[in-house]
Amino acid sequence: MAPSPAPAAARHGLLLGGVGRYTDPWHPFADTNRALRGVAREAGVALEQAADVDAALASLAAGALPELVVVNLGQPGDGGPVPGGAPAAAGLARLLGSTVPVLAVHSSATCFPDDAVWESGLGGTWVRGTTMHPPYGRAHVLVTDAGHPVTAGLDAFDLDDERYTHLRHDPGVRVLLAHEHEGRRHPLLWVHTRSGGGRTVYDALGHDGRSYACGAHRGVLRRALASLLG
Repeated sequence: MAPSPAPAAARHGLLLGGVGRYTDPWHPFADTNRALRGVAREAGVALEQAADVDAALASLAAGALPELVVVNLGQPGDGGPVPGGAPAAAGLARLLGSTVPVLAVHSSATCFPDDAVWESGLGGTWVRGTTMHPPYGRAHVLVTDAGHPVTAGLDAFDLDDERYTHLRHDPGVRVLLAHEHEGRRHPLLWVHTRSGGGRTVYDALGHDGRSYACGAHRGVLRRALASLLG
């Protein structure tokens, strides 16, 4: 009998997950960081979580870059600069100007407020005083583009989550998932090609562990990782 083939080697990525100053009172980052690492494992990706987000960003300013970066951050409320100082800002700019793929989720649209580099790299942003979400609860997610590998063959699905509404986004992003609120459709997941040629997937879902317990949502994230990594 021929020997079984060896399992494929895992791809590796960096998780910039909510820790330290990049947490907030509303999001259970320990749970969602754990859930993202689990989804990544299912997709054959080993994520190493940074213990200090600003130090990790600063380390990206020079040297080798990761294969993938996953971002799950909150907006710091300590009044300090975001990103935290010139080295961190330089690292973020280098990352977003590179071809390294980025997956960003949920409150990451708020983590670097008023930072044009981050908004350009993400493809959009949370706008204070405009963006909001209805109360947490059952959300109906619509597939708005079934022609992309992330959503091909996917039906609309329901999950418990927040529905970010009135996000500002670049008109060139490719919106794959959306929800309806007050008669309008609002994007929940998009694919964005950055100016340097790298790709970003932003998923506005993912408030807590219940969101990641939804099989359809996990499947979308696995496909997004596979698409980003080619």
